[in-house]
Amino acid sequence: KKNSDKFFQKQIYLKISFMEKPSIKPKNPNFSSGPCSKRPGWSIDVLKTTPIGRSHRHKVCKEKLNEVIIKSKEILQLPDGYHVGIMTGSNTGALEAALWSLLGCKGVDVLAWENFGKDWVIDILDQLKIKDVNSYVTDYGTLPDLSKVNFKNDVVFTWNGTTAGVRIPNGDWIPEDREGLTICDATSGIFAMDIDYSKLDVITWSWQKVLGAEAAHGMIALSPRAIQRLETYVPSWPIPKLFRLASKKKLIKGIFEGGTINTPSMICVEDGLDALNWVKSVGGTKELVKISNQNLKIVEDWIEKSDCFKFMCEDKNIRSSTSITVLIKDEWFTKHNEEDQRGVLKKLFSLLEKEGVANDINGYPKAPPSIRIWGGSTVQNSDMKALLPWIDWAYNSIKNNA
Repeated sequence: KKNSDKFFQKQIYLKISFMEKPSIKPKNPNFSSGPCSKRPGWSIDVLKTTPIGRSHRHKVCKEKLNEVIIKSKEILQLPDGYHVGIMTGSNTGALEAALWSLLGCKGVDVLAWENFGKDWVIDILDQLKIKDVNSYVTDYGTLPDLSKVNFKNDVVFTWNGTTAGVRIPNGDWIPEDREGLTICDATSGIFAMDIDYSKLDVITWSWQKVLGAEAAHGMIALSPRAIQRLETYVPSWPIPKLFRLASKKKLIKGIFEGGTINTPSMICVEDGLDALNWVKSVGGTKELVKISNQNLKIVEDWIEKSDCFKFMCEDKNIRSSTSITVLIKDEWFTKHNEEDQRGVLKKLFSLLEKEGVANDINGYPKAPPSIRIWGGSTVQNSDMKALLPWIDWAYNSIKNNA
């Protein structure tokens, strides 16, 4: 009987410890947070009509560039009077253009809770050397206290923290009668989150995030208040050509009509147009928000039942639906130092990639050791559901073979 009990206990242990490999794989294993997965049904054939080998200043190319601008504004339903333009250098180039061209005549409040937000703090303090700066910086997983922001100053912030899985909940904290400009890096939130654009004077994004189009180019939207700033104020520092939005206190209108500052890739432009046409075909941003929110709900249901995983962002109200960031809370993992934890995660990512179920779900290198799963609107809900059991299986396989 004693031997029988031992055998029975061993069988229970084996059942718990060694999970059966899942049988269903995601149809699309790409869960990268940038460049992000292409839209469902995408193929290289969508680029056949690209006017390659043509000058971007030719009417044919300029019309396509302007079409991106017009469709972006229409799909996002930006307020009247907002100008939309195409910038070089992806979202980073667009945001830098705003900082270098608009800041300096007022103090600045800058918010940061992840890597890219902290880059803007460095630019404002160390590059532009603005003296009157309030910086509100918190750790990964939390937001700064929004009630402390002084809107007599210009305010710089990200809407969604791509490397932390934390987002601004809404625009209620931004007053209508603000004196300064609100400058928002919205790249991993726009198209997939409900945003009150009237609260934002500058909005920047790229095609390679929620749209899943090719990278290299960024977009910028300017409110009438931002345009007024450009046409009444000239910063004391020299502005690099790629960042210039105005010349001699006049808006460079060509940027907002398809006349980009430097030579664009027409292949990227064609892909961007395809992505925008896809958004219209599925029902606009309302449907994209729904897809992304459902992806987050799928992960939340998984986390709720898990003994091994938790969200980096504990507050459900500010948790990102696109850059979904997960930590391992299992004691076997947490007892290791950070270097060893990253080693375990490296094995996990390698195993999942080898199985063909998940590519590029590693957390951002400067963030705590984590798993980052893109839940944006190009990721189908069925693929998100299929992925999660594989993460459980891969982690348990590594743990039990350690």
